[in-house]
Amino acid sequence: MQIYWEDKGKLNSEQLSLLNQVAIGVNEFCDFPGNSEVSISIMDMEEIQVLNRDYRGKNTPTDVLSFPVDENLAMGPEVSLGDIVICIDVAQRQAEEYGHSIERELAFLVVHGMLHLHGYAHETTEDEAEMMAAQDEILMKHGLHRE
Repeated sequence: MQIYWEDKGKLNSEQLSLLNQVAIGVNEFCDFPGNSEVSISIMDMEEIQVLNRDYRGKNTPTDVLSFPVDENLAMGPEVSLGDIVICIDVAQRQAEEYGHSIERELAFLVVHGMLHLHGYAHETTEDEAEMMAAQDEILMKHGLHRE
């Protein structure tokens, strides 16, 4: 799996390594065959608010956005899953609110975004329960338990 990062120096090498591991863990959990690629961008509140407004019609910052690639597109030797955008400011605030590390929060957001790229949703109670169970299993496999 190829992960393209755009973080503008907001993450250190240990954080990037952990987040790469959990992203790969999602592909393994989803039993996704072959080569794939994903782009993950770390933004501030102003940048993500513009995307949230333009793509979701919500003029507020959010923690994570996922933009899956149309599965019918021919992508060559690597299958592009899509793009994930994470707001570092919201992640930091949520980590403090939930009483866990920024690394655990960022890992959760990467897992959440990756699961969306793999078709998971949380529109119904059943879908939400399935997605939450998948998130918990993947995070626990990487030693990132809820605190």
